[in-house]
Amino acid sequence: MPFRKSLLEAPSLTHEKSLKTLVENRTVYSLEHCELNLFETYEASQLVPLKFNDLVVTSMLRGKKVMHLFDEPGFDYLPGETVIIPSNVEMKIDFPEARTDNPTQCLALAIDHEKIGQTIDFLNERYPKEHGQNWQLNHHDYFFYNNIDLATTMNKLIKECMSDTITKDALADLTLQELLIRIIQTQSLKAIETSDNPELNLPIAQVVEYIRKNLTSGINLKMLSDKACMSTTSFYRFFKRELGMSPIEFVLSEKIRHAKQLLKDSSLQINEVCYMSGFEDSNYFTRIFKKYEGITPKQYRLLLN
Repeated sequence: MPFRKSLLEAPSLTHEKSLKTLVENRTVYSLEHCELNLFETYEASQLVPLKFNDLVVTSMLRGKKVMHLFDEPGFDYLPGETVIIPSNVEMKIDFPEARTDNPTQCLALAIDHEKIGQTIDFLNERYPKEHGQNWQLNHHDYFFYNNIDLATTMNKLIKECMSDTITKDALADLTLQELLIRIIQTQSLKAIETSDNPELNLPIAQVVEYIRKNLTSGINLKMLSDKACMSTTSFYRFFKRELGMSPIEFVLSEKIRHAKQLLKDSSLQINEVCYMSGFEDSNYFTRIFKKYEGITPKQYRLLLN
């Protein structure tokens, strides 16, 4: 079962009489530093080629695609998921389930390379990392699930691109910077969530490893900042800057991640999973689990069978 995905608000589909093609019908909104493309497909197709001159952030809005990238095996691409594609890289796309009453809809946001460079320079100048590391957009970590913050930012950018206000370029520019920062933070968080390696190339690695090994030990902010040899204020800012969430929010997410693994063992009672994951109250555990996953622990377990 994947991490919970936050869906984007899908724009209205093109009226049937206005469609130019049934495969990847394209609507374009062009701004100063980005171009929003909305693609719709209404019939099953295979290996449809697509390439952009700029880096592209794509996100599924409706239906299902199968993406072929970098000579790797094709993978299902569904709503709530985002793929980053470097400039001049050709993707090939299958539409196995597309039809008139079940169209696919996907956005492709092409971003000017100068805007990307300006945003990374801004982060490195204003919020430099420790140990000589630099902020960067990782083109190799190209697939991830949308979290709430990322989905909210993308929805805001879609709205600005599609608006007809005189200030839309200025507002879209600010939101573009926010989106790029959210993506970089999402990639950092994914690297931690999907790795069991304590030697991650992050100054925060020791703290993350400590959290994972002590989920039942009543972790607090002071304890973590001491572990990082930083003041609580500096550590809080550093942690949230790197991962886009507070240390305590990360502790909760790790507890939920551990609980999901424990729920696979049908011999464990829900209360046992609760305490083994570091929660002291089963009602609170259920409430937090539902907040993160959208369903209760019991419902999650039923989906595993």
